[in-house]
Amino acid sequence: MRSVEPSIRPQPGVPLSPLTTLGIGGPARWFVRATTVDEVAAAWRWTREQGLPLFVMGGGSNLVIADGGFDGLVMQVAIRGTVVAPRGAETMLRAGAGETWDDVVADAVSRGLAGLECLSGIPGCVGGTPVQNVGAYGQEVADTIREVTVFDLGAACVTTMPASACGFAYRTSRFKHDDAGRFVICDVTFALGSGPPGISYPDLAGCFQGRRRDSVTLAEVRQAVLAIRRRKGMVIDAADPDTRSVGSFFVNPVVAAGVHARLVAASGEAAPGFPLPDGQVKIPAAWLIERAGFARGARRGRAGLSSKHPLAIVNGGGASAREVVDLAAEIKRQVADRFGVALRPEPVFVGFGGDPAVAYLQKDIG
Repeated sequence: MRSVEPSIRPQPGVPLSPLTTLGIGGPARWFVRATTVDEVAAAWRWTREQGLPLFVMGGGSNLVIADGGFDGLVMQVAIRGTVVAPRGAETMLRAGAGETWDDVVADAVSRGLAGLECLSGIPGCVGGTPVQNVGAYGQEVADTIREVTVFDLGAACVTTMPASACGFAYRTSRFKHDDAGRFVICDVTFALGSGPPGISYPDLAGCFQGRRRDSVTLAEVRQAVLAIRRRKGMVIDAADPDTRSVGSFFVNPVVAAGVHARLVAASGEAAPGFPLPDGQVKIPAAWLIERAGFARGARRGRAGLSSKHPLAIVNGGGASAREVVDLAAEIKRQVADRFGVALRPEPVFVGFGGDPAVAYLQKDIG
């Protein structure tokens, strides 16, 4: 099979597990790395002509790939480059989808630009951040994204979408749900400022207790976030098996205040919760998981929970996608049985077809 575009040469049978932070999954039937918008378009045309499905990946940090791999073309978007320019009172930072996310955060901090510092240490590439509306420690990318350049597979054209058209919500966007598979993100523009760093989140604020907020630097916040994430095994480290994961496997659930009160009564202890402006309460999924009977470091075959944080499902060495998915489904089921709360997974599942365990994980009910 030959590419009809001279700029792309899909390779057959490329293993995908080395391209993911979890380190599991079978091969791609065909694989190509796209370094320009034109190559993105060429790869899409190639799949149309060959009658094959297309899956788009970036840094592989938020993927669970089936043991059988993907029976189509996997396109890794590797568009690089950053441009920084003033626009009024703000500074626009435009980054290619293939740029390493933490490098972009470090660059912004080094320039004295606030807005991304609490998102330090998150693995993956820039292109994945709008999809998940990546967030941590009181910040999320929806706070600073101004526009996203995409290749629209439906219209076969490149377009620029303002943030208001992206459908951002807590840990999600139109790219993940309503229009999943329609857009290939090519670059993202962030609007950053020179204001003080964000230190509102309790874990982070505790690092600077007793200090005035305006005395804390962006660099200090970045280092504090990295230290917190390392303690939880959430910074990629080849020497630490607890980091062989997708990061947080489940989203912290947001529930009505009455549900939170019921959890307090059911657990017999004070259930932690973070009140939100709309009157709802965000509950740490890690707290629910531990009290549903899953201890840190627990194992199910070669998959298990991180010894540092119960929210991370780790590949303990040679784990299969089947083991990871079955453990995740068991966790969701026991949390639902114990607390009546349905956990929602963060990662994207690739190549599973109608797998019942994956279907259960993606249900909104427990």
